[in-house]
Amino acid sequence: MNWDRLICDKRFGMEDYHESRVQIRSDFQRDYDRLIFSSPFRRLQNKTQVFPLPGSIFVHNRLTHSLEVSGVGRSIAKEVANALKVKYSGEPWCQKIDEICEIVAAACLAHDLGNPPFGHSGEKCISTYFSEGKGNDLRHELTDAQWADLIHFEGNANSFRLLTHQFKGRRKGGFAMTYSMLASIVKYPYPSSMAGTKGKSGFFTSERESYEQIARELGIISYADGSYARHPLVYLLEAADDICYQIMDIEDAHKLKILNTADTIQLLLGYFDGERRSEIITNMERIDDRNERVAYLRSCAIGVLVGQCAKAFVANEEQILAGEFKGELIDAIDERVRQGYRECSNVAFSRIYCASDVVDIELAGNKIITFLLETLIDAVRYPEKNYSRLLLSKFPQQYDVYAPTLFGKIQAVIDHISGMTDVYALDLYRKLNGMSLPAV
Repeated sequence: MNWDRLICDKRFGMEDYHESRVQIRSDFQRDYDRLIFSSPFRRLQNKTQVFPLPGSIFVHNRLTHSLEVSGVGRSIAKEVANALKVKYSGEPWCQKIDEICEIVAAACLAHDLGNPPFGHSGEKCISTYFSEGKGNDLRHELTDAQWADLIHFEGNANSFRLLTHQFKGRRKGGFAMTYSMLASIVKYPYPSSMAGTKGKSGFFTSERESYEQIARELGIISYADGSYARHPLVYLLEAADDICYQIMDIEDAHKLKILNTADTIQLLLGYFDGERRSEIITNMERIDDRNERVAYLRSCAIGVLVGQCAKAFVANEEQILAGEFKGELIDAIDERVRQGYRECSNVAFSRIYCASDVVDIELAGNKIITFLLETLIDAVRYPEKNYSRLLLSKFPQQYDVYAPTLFGKIQAVIDHISGMTDVYALDLYRKLNGMSLPAV
């Protein structure tokens, strides 16, 4: 692969209108602005990241997480761009390298758009409804590829669908984003039939042709088994996401008193040794407020991880362009920093993700999403029923509940549910169960 093709401002669905032009904002900056002003992005403020949505203590939600990932992603991309511009200074397309900062920033904003309510457990709930629940009864009515999409439902693939699918009444190309930005959000560039034990995939059956079109235009390597190499900028998005959720989950857990101050400080100091560690301790001891101490250490940890991931990308850039790089950038950073990250990850799984409040959200979310799937799928399958007619009248018009195929109808339901906020899903659950009525 080569950067000249990989950096492309052609817009999906608007290919016939593509032309080179001089403008104040680049098309990649327009991607970013288009996302910031979109309804799906705003709805992220009421979607769980890990911890329950804020009461008296404000923890991260999907929106604040996405904004932070975008900032970190841009920082990593800036360091990478500075190095690549020197390497490719003699190439006529060298000025394109600057654009990767905006591409990555926009991709980071969009990476969680397709995630359903109630955190990562929402994804699992949708897939297990079909693999373990009542949805399993539909298996014989669907193709193998369609069934794989359902039992391996993935927020990343759903983000790609949300951005590219032409929903009813909408324009061709969905959000009409640039090819490079769209390719940069696909962490797992293969269909759900190849998801394996991890259940990860990058696009659904309905969007396979769309991804293939983008990959051909950008010159992304394709393999005989139907999978693709990653667009190189996916590695920067993934690193930014890994950095933010790992470090910020530690800080949130400290604010919620799941982790005490001493343990949190030791975890975040684990990224450093020698003179740098001593310098950080000296600076930290000048701060009296315990939350500010942790915030200072958090910023130091993010800073070193940004530099390390940029360094790892540049060092492995030729392998990445050849589609030969294995693993993640976090796996290729210096051992001291990697060990600090590993310790944070171990604590997150052993003490944070199993915390009572986190599990309570997963249990409640599972109940709500399962009920909504069962009820709404029944409505789209049997629209002639009186109750179904009432339910379908409440669907947003953009979802094709009268699609000609069963798979299309099910997708309309999943599109609707995955777009819900936690609050909306809970409110709808209560109303459909007669637990809540409009004020009289």
